[in-house]
Amino acid sequence: MPGTVPSGEKLHKVLARAGLGSRRAIEDWIRAGRVQVNGEPAEIGVRVSDQDVIHVDGRRVRWPRSIRGLRVLVYHKPAGEICTRDDPEGRPTVFDNLPKLRGQRWVAVGRLDVATSGLLLFCNDGELANRLMHPSAEVEREYAVRVRGAIGAETLARLQQGVELEDGIARFDSVTPAGGEGVNQWFHVVIKEGRKHEVRRLWASQGIEVSRLIRVRYGNVTLPRGLRAGRHRDLQQADVDALCQLVGFKSRQGPASRTESRRKSSRPPKTRKKTQGRRRKKVVGKR
Repeated sequence: MPGTVPSGEKLHKVLARAGLGSRRAIEDWIRAGRVQVNGEPAEIGVRVSDQDVIHVDGRRVRWPRSIRGLRVLVYHKPAGEICTRDDPEGRPTVFDNLPKLRGQRWVAVGRLDVATSGLLLFCNDGELANRLMHPSAEVEREYAVRVRGAIGAETLARLQQGVELEDGIARFDSVTPAGGEGVNQWFHVVIKEGRKHEVRRLWASQGIEVSRLIRVRYGNVTLPRGLRAGRHRDLQQADVDALCQLVGFKSRQGPASRTESRRKSSRPPKTRKKTQGRRRKKVVGKR
């Protein structure tokens, strides 16, 4: 009815929050007829509540509030891996080494090109991933960059003042020298957006070649020193809360359970059966 206040939450946001994919990808699924609400094909903009039954590709989707918990993974991406789920050329992807999720999907927070290594975040909440990536959030990304040749103060000033690229003005928020030997010089640069190959293109605009690029920080999360390339680690709950607070995100999911956050190397609990057996022996001995 005209004038009625819409109730519920938009479908694509609910599915993104459930960790099924990004909001943009889910909108494409809706257009393709892959999503149903209460047995009917969904439409863009439709609102749903926890009373509605949602199916994607014929499978029922659990309402996000029933998800076990919000999880954020820290992954050390090695050079040579790509950031898509499937590759026609058969190259390794960053998703190959991630733990399996039941009824959910890992959503990558941004991307790194095939030649770039370092910190890559994943979460099981598409809405959180979207906020962390959105330019309006101005979340800092810090990179360690190795370049060839002597870099003058004027060049560093231009990179921070802003240079014209094919897709508009871009700049580093900070550029800090970090040592080096011979023709190889290291710098730490900070940028607040994630345009494609932006760090490399900024240096290239000054005729400077990047020979190595490593992301070392995303927002308030830094790449752990002990985390080897190709390995992942669950972010601790306090750090997850801080990351959410950074972008004003209030999760409707509870904290991840201890079972989900437990490392594979943790010792299995002792079985109750053996303990009961010991107690029985003691009782027999006393008799």
